[in-house]
Amino acid sequence: MPSPGKSSPAKTGSRPNSHRLTPASRASFARVANKIKMGKKLEKGLKEKNASAVSQDEENPNKTPEPYSCTGNFQADFTELCRRNSMTYIPPIIPRARPPTVMGHTESGKPDKGKGKAPQAPVEPDPDPEQDLDGEGIEAPPKTFTMKDKFEYFRPSVQVEMENFDKPDTVTEIYIRGWKIVEPIMEIFKQCWPKMAKLHTINLWNCGLSGEVITILASTITEIPEMRNLVLDGNTVVEENWHELMGEESPIQNLSLRHCGITDKGAEQIGQALGSTKRCNTKLISLNLSGNRITDVGAEHIALGLRMNRNLMSLSLASNFIGDKGASKIAEILSRFPLTHEEVVERRKHFSEKDFPERNKSPPGSRRDGSKDRPASVRSQSHMDKDKKGSKASAKKKDPKGKDAKEEEKHDKTKKKEKEDKTLTKKGDKSGTVGGRSSGASIAADTKGTKGKGKGKDKTKQAAQEVEDLSGGEVVNPLTDVADFIDGQLWVSGNRVLINLNLSRNKIAESGMNNLLKAMQYQTTILMDNKSGGTGLMRIALLKNKISQEHEVMRKLNDIMLHKDPYYKQPPQTPDGQSTT
Repeated sequence: MPSPGKSSPAKTGSRPNSHRLTPASRASFARVANKIKMGKKLEKGLKEKNASAVSQDEENPNKTPEPYSCTGNFQADFTELCRRNSMTYIPPIIPRARPPTVMGHTESGKPDKGKGKAPQAPVEPDPDPEQDLDGEGIEAPPKTFTMKDKFEYFRPSVQVEMENFDKPDTVTEIYIRGWKIVEPIMEIFKQCWPKMAKLHTINLWNCGLSGEVITILASTITEIPEMRNLVLDGNTVVEENWHELMGEESPIQNLSLRHCGITDKGAEQIGQALGSTKRCNTKLISLNLSGNRITDVGAEHIALGLRMNRNLMSLSLASNFIGDKGASKIAEILSRFPLTHEEVVERRKHFSEKDFPERNKSPPGSRRDGSKDRPASVRSQSHMDKDKKGSKASAKKKDPKGKDAKEEEKHDKTKKKEKEDKTLTKKGDKSGTVGGRSSGASIAADTKGTKGKGKGKDKTKQAAQEVEDLSGGEVVNPLTDVADFIDGQLWVSGNRVLINLNLSRNKIAESGMNNLLKAMQYQTTILMDNKSGGTGLMRIALLKNKISQEHEVMRKLNDIMLHKDPYYKQPPQTPDGQSTT
């Protein structure tokens, strides 16, 4: 039995009856516990999901993100695309350096003048120059540039010119110098540049371009709306696929490929891109190929391209290895040349299409389309006779006095006159003269014959003459130009659209210079009679070749070109009429 002073365990365990939980509190406690459990489960599920996503990304690191659409803001687009390509270093886009402007001067370089302007602060005197140990003054550094650390200066960057520096979408020119552009970078440029509405110049100097990069660039420039100028100096490409930049869809007007290591292989492809019997480049105006390794073979290929090209105006082949053969070939296309068999065939095709533009078109449908005896396009003689009778009867009814007949006679006379003039011009061409003079004489005769007539006729004559002048200014297709038949070959006039040619620092000797002299004499003679095909060469640079400037051929050539130079000014004349030198 337990002692009386001690209580039994049953009594001690049943003492706190007042602290028991009510059913309501138990229910709330259960709800809270369930929420905590659900939260832990949710947190655990999210952690597992994130872990699985990270593991998937680690398993597939090349997973492409959502495509980025460029906005035309070059800096934002280029930075975002580089970041998406996981580039370790993103080249900054900085404005191109400009010389600082002098304070107190306007943009035109003249000091500000006028009253009512705010007074300017007094100019502080320059500090005393520093002196070295010997007491001599140390020259202060110029203020036309800023100093940078050498590593920062040579770090890759993209320099831009903008119309308005406050508007990042007004980039007009891009300059990249001295760092290699690989395919991923060019793919980024391919996405950015077509969205830039004002971009017209791209300069990639010494960027280590490859054939693949040139191919990407060629497909990119066709999508840039305002693209005109492309400079790729100092890039030696093994594939020499420069001709891809001069395709039919290329908008390039000025192309510079100086010091690109172009050989005769690249020159052949460039010549084919300039022009052939099938197609010609109609956009390129200036081509600079100086400082390459082009020989006589390459110069001949470029000359072949200039036979049919009537758009290129400036060509530089300075500092190459061109000799007498190459110079003679260039001189040939500048004077006149015989057509090849392929060119004669194309010439006949052009004339046939011009004379019969609808020859290949099918005639309109009629009920006699299926007749084999007589095609629907050929009319019977009876129908033709009926039409003639009907036309005569209608003419008599409309004009009983015979005015229309008189007008027809006049029209026939003018037609005969025109035919006679044409035959005269053709005879003049065969005898060695150009048809421009005879046509000019016929126009003068017509103007003399119209003197004393009404003012209305004079006005119509003047308008017709203006139309003839405008049509004469158009460039003639060389295949459809007037040709002379000499020794069984068709000879046509050469290229007179090219106005600037640079052949300095080559290997041209006396024979090559003599052929160039004959070409210039021929152009001078033909331009006196006919200027419809162009002005001919106005400048030619021939310095530092294998012939002295004091040579007789060089003196004659310089005398001819001096008067053709557009910047040439005749020396003033004395009262006696002699020019002063």
